[in-house]
Amino acid sequence: MSDLDVAVAAYVAYWEGLSPETVARLDDLAVEGFRFVDPFQDITGRERARRAFAATFDATDEPRFRVTDRATSGRTAYLRWTFTFRPKGRAAVWTIEGMSEVAFGADGRALSHIDHWDAGGQFYARLPVLGTLIRLVKRRLAH
Repeated sequence: MSDLDVAVAAYVAYWEGLSPETVARLDDLAVEGFRFVDPFQDITGRERARRAFAATFDATDEPRFRVTDRATSGRTAYLRWTFTFRPKGRAAVWTIEGMSEVAFGADGRALSHIDHWDAGGQFYARLPVLGTLIRLVKRRLAH
């Protein structure tokens, strides 16, 4: 097993076991200038990333990441994942599927993590008023 394989395995274990108690473990897995990007935010700095990850637990119930596939090229890992959660105060479980592009430094720590997923179709379209508008636009574009 290569040093990159070990680093990727540790990073995947971090995400799959993420909880309010384990958020701080990011310090062992990422450089100080770590950059995290998803459809909602572009954060630079390990401390800011930790705060954003911790906020997930304030906004959702039962959040869980499961990595379903992985591949590497050079010092970059591509992680296919499923994120399930319940929005606070809701009974229904939401599922988001996406892929993360994670670059690792020579020391095995993550330099950046860029999430790729369809926020319009998998998130905004599920919101009451905005979802109706998105579905209307999609129908018009399909014709």
